[in-house]
Amino acid sequence: MSRTPLRIVVGITGGIAAYKAVSVVREFVKDGHHVDIIATEAALQFVGRPTLEAISRNPVLVGLYDDVAQVRHVALGQQADVIVVAPATANTLAQFATGLAPDLLGNTVLARRGPLVVAPAMHTEMWDNPATQANISTLRSRGVVVVGPGVGQLTGSDSGPGRMSEPEEIVAAAYEAVSGEAKHDLLGKRILITGGGTREPLDPVRFIGNRSSGKQAVALAQRAMQRGAEVTLISAHLEVEPPAGISLVSVSTAAEMHSEVMTLSPDFDIVIMAAAVSDYRMDSVSGSKLKKADNGGELHLTLVENPDILKELASAKTAEQIIVGFAAETATGEDLLRLGQEKLDRKGCDYLVLNHVDWNEGFGTDRNEVKVLSSSDDRIIKVSGSKLAVADKVLDTFA
Repeated sequence: MSRTPLRIVVGITGGIAAYKAVSVVREFVKDGHHVDIIATEAALQFVGRPTLEAISRNPVLVGLYDDVAQVRHVALGQQADVIVVAPATANTLAQFATGLAPDLLGNTVLARRGPLVVAPAMHTEMWDNPATQANISTLRSRGVVVVGPGVGQLTGSDSGPGRMSEPEEIVAAAYEAVSGEAKHDLLGKRILITGGGTREPLDPVRFIGNRSSGKQAVALAQRAMQRGAEVTLISAHLEVEPPAGISLVSVSTAAEMHSEVMTLSPDFDIVIMAAAVSDYRMDSVSGSKLKKADNGGELHLTLVENPDILKELASAKTAEQIIVGFAAETATGEDLLRLGQEKLDRKGCDYLVLNHVDWNEGFGTDRNEVKVLSSSDDRIIKVSGSKLAVADKVLDTFA
């Protein structure tokens, strides 16, 4: 978080995601910053002026010709430490890319001295349209920070790329833009990440699984992409959607995960095994639903070991590759570190990200606390915070 009070302009344009901009403004205000909101007329069709003024503690600015004596259309951009536009519609992005300024927001963006952060939000077809992609490329080439969009549920029954990024990510990007700490240290790197939890079927209805949500893997993929890497995510039953721009490979079982990892990994510089992979699978999967009446009140399962993907991956790695493993353990303290070190030695990977999990810790939460162990020295790097913050620190270890 930026600790020096900032003057922030938040531009809100006319999309259904405008309601999420309220949370963006709220986070900036909570952090002690002055926030001026510029809303387009269309934006006020989606979120009300009283709400925005109550959250920002300032009047909402709309009209280009209001307060002309103060030259507001120029002064706001000149004074702002950063301008954040969330949501940024396809029309808004087109205006920014071509330098059009039909309203107060457009004029403010043209007159700005500080960085510009945009969070696109639109239907998938609009996002994928060559005109929008050309506009995004133009804006990025001019140093505009583009956050997202994510992949997920859109308006109505539509789903796909175009969902506005979450407020936490937008706020973090704004602070990075102001501080100049936005990183591009992974530019040119190809990173393969696994995430989620595999499922081993018992029959067509049931499976043996785990409680992994995939949130930490998605955070790693997101931050790696934002830092310049080309990212492929092999996903097993994610509970969160990765952002647009990440190549997604879906699997279900440990065997499928093994096949994809071993096939794809030779083409990647870094492989991060963040998925929770089942240790065992059924020796024989029933072709029909197992019935209570068939087992006399007891169900006996015969399980066999799944391939040790991390160990096999580490043994096959090239000298230039970096292999990162994850280990979730219920142990704590010195026992946790001992188990982590034993696993690091046994698997042969370069780094091991170790975290304590319990009923209410680790899996499915929005925060994490991990320790990163290295095979090359005795360092133990301790990281805690949001899963995005943890992702950044983990990537820092080998970036």
